Amino acid sequence: MKKVTARKKSARRASGRKTSAQQISAQKPDAQKITPFLWFDGNAEEAMNFYVSLFKNSRIVSVSRYGDAGPGPKGVVMAGTFQLAGQQFHALNGGPQYRFTEAISLYVNCESQEEVDDLWGKLSNGGQKSRCGG
Repeated sequence: MKKVTARKKSARRASGRKTSAQQISAQKPDAQKITPFLWFDGNAEEAMNFYVSLFKNSRIVSVSRYGDAGPGPKGVVMAGTFQLAGQQFHALNGGPQYRFTEAISLYVNCESQEEVDDLWGKLSNGGQKSRCGG
């Protein structure tokens, strides 16, 4: 019986029909498995635009805005998806309940100290600087 099953699978592949394993691997072989989800308090659109301006190969992928029914003001970004250096992120204007802290950080691989200094200056401009590194 096992030989018949093996022949049936081979016949399916030979006929051009994809097996389950082939269908799964053909869906999105380079799909990102884990996507950071960032919570903002009304400034998700501003943040997405700022971040994509800093990194090459970055773009805003999609934006959903509040409509007449709310709960936010009509036209304000409710949620968005953006990419930084090819890495996908989601942003949500979720309100003031949660704030960013140093409890989580995103590591950026830099080619030189000059690149580190440039990004540090841009990312900390107008903000509160805290200790960098260990």
